[in-house]
Parts: sequence; C-alpha cells; structure tokens
Amino acid sequence: MSVVPATVGYQHVVAAGHELAAQAAFEVLEAGGNAVDAGVAAVLSLGVLYSDQVSIAGVAPMLIYSAETRQLITIDGLGGWPASLDVDDFIARHNGTIPLGVRRTVIPAAPAAVIKALELFGTMRFADVAERAAQYAERGFARHPVMLEYVAQYADCYREFPDNVDIWLPGGEVPPPGSLLVQPDLGRTLRYLIDEDRAAGRREAGLAAVRSAFYAGDLASAILRHQREHDGMLSESDLQRFDVRLLPTEQRTLHFGGRDVVVHSCGAWSQGPIMLEALSMLQHLNLEAMEYGSSAYFHTVAEVLKLALADREGYLGDPDFVPVPVTDLISASYGYQRSRAVDPRRATPGMPAPGAIEGYAPYLAPEVVRTAPERLPADTSIVTVIDQRGNAICITPSDTSWDTPVVPGTGLAISSRGQQSWAVKGHPSCLAPGKRPRLTPNPCFAQVPGEWIMPFGTPGGDQQVQANVQMLLSHLQFGMPLQDAIEAPRLITHSQPDSFAPHACTPGRVTIEGRVDAAVVAGMAERGHQMEHLADWTHAVAGLCAVRKDLRTGQMVGGADPRRMSRAIGW
Repeated sequence: MSVVPATVGYQHVVAAGHELAAQAAFEVLEAGGNAVDAGVAAVLSLGVLYSDQVSIAGVAPMLIYSAETRQLITIDGLGGWPASLDVDDFIARHNGTIPLGVRRTVIPAAPAAVIKALELFGTMRFADVAERAAQYAERGFARHPVMLEYVAQYADCYREFPDNVDIWLPGGEVPPPGSLLVQPDLGRTLRYLIDEDRAAGRREAGLAAVRSAFYAGDLASAILRHQREHDGMLSESDLQRFDVRLLPTEQRTLHFGGRDVVVHSCGAWSQGPIMLEALSMLQHLNLEAMEYGSSAYFHTVAEVLKLALADREGYLGDPDFVPVPVTDLISASYGYQRSRAVDPRRATPGMPAPGAIEGYAPYLAPEVVRTAPERLPADTSIVTVIDQRGNAICITPSDTSWDTPVVPGTGLAISSRGQQSWAVKGHPSCLAPGKRPRLTPNPCFAQVPGEWIMPFGTPGGDQQVQANVQMLLSHLQFGMPLQDAIEAPRLITHSQPDSFAPHACTPGRVTIEGRVDAAVVAGMAERGHQMEHLADWTHAVAGLCAVRKDLRTGQMVGGADPRRMSRAIGW
C-alpha cells in the first residue's frame, strides 16, 4: 500500500519535483496549453523553488513525445565549454581538478532549451508559461526541508560567494523550515523576459526576443561582465552562436513481465545509455525467479549497476569528441556477456573493470577513494506531463548555486555543469573547447506502442540511473502499481567515481533504506557488500516522478516520490 495515493486523471496529469511547480504546470494545462507548455512552466518554477540545485541559466535536457507523429525527440539542453578554454593550461593551473567558481562555467543551455521546446512543440507564449515562476520569485514561498538540507551540507561552499550567502544563507546561517524565501533579483530577471516577450508582438517574435534578451541583450552583458571580473572564460560569441540540439533517443526493446517494452534515454553526452545497459544485463539474470526484495535480488541489482557504471567511466563522453560504442553497450549480446560477470555468491570488492568491446579501448579510471565525508549530490529536479491528446514530456532541469557565484542583480547562477567534466587527459569526458560535460540528468521514457506511454525520471546525480532501473523493475517486471514502485525501498552503490568533481568513490559501499529487513541487509553483507542502513525514507536514494497513460482507455496515472517535495496533480 502506497504512502501517497496515485493521481488518476483523463484530461491531463503532471508530476513534478515540487508541488508549486506541479501547480504551475496544471494551471497552464487548464488554460489550454499542451504538455510542452506545461513542462516549461514547471521547469521555470523549479528554477525558483529549487534554486539551490536548479538554475534557470543551467541545463534542461528533455524528451518530448508528439501524439501526432508518434515520435520521440531529445533536446539536449546542455552547453559546452567556452571556445577560449586552453586545456593544458587549465589542467596545470588547477592541478587536474575542476575548481569552484566561474572557471567551471559552461554555456548556459536551459533558456535556449525551453524556447526551442515552445517554438517547435508548444502553443503558448513565454510570458504565459513564466508568470507563475515570476510570482514565486517576487512574492516568495516557504523554504522546504530538501532545499535546507542541501544548503546546510554545502554551507561552506556557499560562504565562498557573498552574493549567494545573501540569498540562501541570510545572516550566514541556515534559515528555519517554512521561512519565506523571496528572490527579488530573480523575479526581476523573469519579469524582464516576460516584458520582452509581450513587447515583441506575435508569439514567434516574442520567443525570439526572449532568446535575444538572454544570449545577446542586457542579461548577456551582465553575465559576460561578471565572467570577466572573475577570470571566467565565457565570451560574447559563445553565447550568441549557441543553440541546443535536437537528437534521436537511445532505445532498447526489453522484455518485462511477458511484454516487450521500448525504453528510451538520452545519448552518450549523458549517463542515460547506462540505464539501458543495466536493464539489458538484468534480462539475462532470471530476476523473476528471485524473491522480490530478497538478498539475492538486491545483490544482483547492485552488481549489475556496478558493471554498468564501470562502463560509464570507461566509455561515455560527448560523442562529438570521442567515439562511444553506444550500440554495443546497450545490445542484447553485450548485456549477456556482461551479465556473466555477476557472481550470485560474492560481490565485486569495488568498481569492476569496464567490459571489452572490439575496436574500442576503455579508459581505466584510477581509484580515488573519498577521504572527506560524503555529501548529497546537489543537483536536478524533474517534471513529467501528459496531456489529453497524448503529448508527453520529461525534463530534468539542473545546476547548483553552491559552487559558483550568482551574477549580481540577476539572481542567476550560470551553468556550473563543467564540474561533471574531468581535467584528466585520456578520460572520455575530459574537458575541451565546445565539449559538453557528461551529464547526470537524464529524462527517460517507456512505452508499448499503441498501448501506453510513460515519461519518467529523477534527480539525484549518480543515483539517477540506479533509481530509474529499480523503479522499472518494480513496476514492469514485478507488476507493482506505479506509485508503489516509486515508493519501494531502494539501494545505491557508491563504488564508481562521483560524476561531480573531485570524482571520488567509496569502494564496495552500498546504502539501503531502513525499511529493508535487517536479515536481507545481513545477507548482502555476507556476500561482501559494505552495507549502510539509511533512514526508512530518504531522498538520498533519489526522488522519482512518472506519468503513465493508457492509450486505449485514456486513463492517466501520475506518481510522485514522497521522499522529496514531489507532487502529482491530474484531472
């Protein structure tokens, strides 16, 4: 029995990482907007409501499904490193690390992504979908526990930047839960963009005006001035020449519970393909014969995730810069080959080696063991929407405010996603001019064509693939209702290097929610896992949202994770 009841509707349903973002999206749907209009409204709202870990000037990868064409498209929503980057100088100057501050800035992509989505797939003006976000910034909202926990964990980083302290640590201390957070500078930025849209005339001209205001107008001038003052590398040409990319999804047809299901992810510029690889491996390990939630089950899932994440480190990077064998990694034959490495009796002590793929030489990451206490991966939120016509969208907007200064007068922390690159020659995600960091946020989609569709995803950095895999197994393999599958206890493995600089790991460590029976955890420990029991419910194991539509009956079910501030609303 789920803790939070699923939301059921027939007109439209949204599930988002904060209840006020879900409300913003729902209002847009009620006003006649489609799923894309609603998704953009939620993303802009999340940039206010989760401004500690989602930036309106950050990243916003998205998957969009058109009911008319029955096609899925990816908007990458991710910028590359500035063109002026000197790799050798950067590595030498920063001793092979990615430092805090504007030196980790990449081209901000979220504004271009939401404008492109509205332009190609939406129906409403930017001003209409941005209004709620502007109000949340101008009039404020109650600080919530998830934000405050992240702010507390990264308080020392915030204190590096006085303007950030004024917003998130007023008086230098973590504010109390429920206190009012007003972000007047961010409100003025959103209001400026809204005014630029309305002054431009027709909808198409308005969208162009919003883009110009950010990438070539007053906001661009403020961003570039701030970069120059703080030794940043971003240039006028970086901003003016930038655009997001429309790309096909990566996909695999997998067999769950007697049915073939097509699962989609973003490309190798994100960690998305690793979810498909892990699911492919699990197809060969007879999970259906295991007791769900048993030691054998959790052990198998943990070992498969370790193998998949090892391949992430060995192979994945921006495919415009490095050859990535995605087709091989997600294939059935490679899944079978890798699954043979799972020992049902014994855990791999740390991260295993990458698998062998003919014609490719994987990077062999040195083990950098974590010495400082581990912190939550501060990034990302989620919105999923399906409208009455069957259009659907999943967006995972992101970028943190603890590791880079806000641009004075704007309320914007400009995309610090460079922290997910490596300043290490030979790594597939080593930084380079124009190269996109390997992104953790990865919106997802599952479908049985003609029967049902389901956008889904989660925040959580390196937890994302792990939580997505476990939810799909619970829902599709073991038949749990969607909300129950989202709420089911999860584990997280920590043997792989963090995607966030300084890319440390904790070999053999597995964290698991406290609701899992002690005997099951003991069985995992007997197999060699270094087990750590967490709280019964914790957002340290991510925070899933999903909406599923039955294309035959029209019924939509929305699920939202009670571990965070997530909510689903439908009619």
